[in-house]
Amino acid sequence: MLGRDILNNIKGLRFNRHELAGSLGDMGTFIPILVGMVTVCGLNAGSALFFAGFFNLITGIIFGIPLAVQPMKAIGTIAINEGLTVNQILTAGIVTSAVVFLLGITNLIGFLNKHIPLSVIRGLQLGLGLLLIINGVKMVTDTNTIFGLDSIAVGAFCGLLVLFLFFSKRFPGALVVFAIGFVFLFLRSPNVLEGLSYELSIPKFVIPGKDDFISGTLKAAIPQIPLTTLNSVIAVCALSWDLFPKKGADTRKMATSVGLMNLIGCWFGAMPMCHGSGGLAAQYGFGARTGGSIVFLGIIKMVIGFFFGAYAIKLLSVYPLSVLGVLLTFSGLELAMTSRDIKARSDMFVMLLTAAVIIAFHSTAIGFVVGLALAYFFLFGVLRIEKIDKNTNKK
Repeated sequence: MLGRDILNNIKGLRFNRHELAGSLGDMGTFIPILVGMVTVCGLNAGSALFFAGFFNLITGIIFGIPLAVQPMKAIGTIAINEGLTVNQILTAGIVTSAVVFLLGITNLIGFLNKHIPLSVIRGLQLGLGLLLIINGVKMVTDTNTIFGLDSIAVGAFCGLLVLFLFFSKRFPGALVVFAIGFVFLFLRSPNVLEGLSYELSIPKFVIPGKDDFISGTLKAAIPQIPLTTLNSVIAVCALSWDLFPKKGADTRKMATSVGLMNLIGCWFGAMPMCHGSGGLAAQYGFGARTGGSIVFLGIIKMVIGFFFGAYAIKLLSVYPLSVLGVLLTFSGLELAMTSRDIKARSDMFVMLLTAAVIIAFHSTAIGFVVGLALAYFFLFGVLRIEKIDKNTNKK
């Protein structure tokens, strides 16, 4: 059965300009975290890019939809802000994925998914989408320059261009804007290609110590586990069924995929990775409709990582933040808009409060707990919202 599905997915792969553009939709998240972990923490650029590409390739074939492979955000953010060692980063990824993998193979993830109301899932998607929008706009404004080659003006121009191309449907917006970003990059740093050479990057087996596992778990795995479970499994599966009613992803399969990626890759220096609803929304929003988008992206990442890993990081580290911010903003818009199917007042209340808590605390876990509690209070009649009669203005 699995073999037949994979064969059908391979037959359904498309490699056109829209798939190519869609593959770039998640770069606003991928590039900053990757560059930060390489430059600040010393993660091996070649291994990180190679395995990210390899799992892009595998994901596109197995799932057949443009399912993103992106950095684990909590681990990445903590690693960059606190200067975690490479081994601490890798052990955080291993421990997180071991937990998610167990949830998958035991199908406990299916039990969780079955008992989480849609209003809570939509709240997660709305909150995460709004956080992406906030972070995207912040990337543009953090340039602290109104005019220049990486400035607020460049961000505004690229944003308007994406809007125009999105509604015209003639040209793939992400592809055009990403290419413009490289134009500004070379105008700012005309000598960036000097000394370009290739050096084979062979992934090496890494054995972290006991102390690395303890510190990696306490500092980064614990905050990452709920984020991965909720956003990278439950929320992304719900979104996949919204976007692809006939090809949506199963939570058990998704959890197993996330687990195996890191239980294999992190032992060879790979960046901790997951699937995410924001990435899927971004790639779909920018034109991707099949797994061909991420198969193409995966091949490119593998080649760059294997031959030009260190140099690619040098190039990406000077890529205009204003352009990445625009891509991230539109990713968030696409994800947030999936919540528009909530109609009931009580469900709307749960969704909006879940999203608000996520934004206020920057925590998916806290938002989820609050939203789930409210949803069940409404379900069991502990709380009730009276419907307002619009004609009489009475309850």
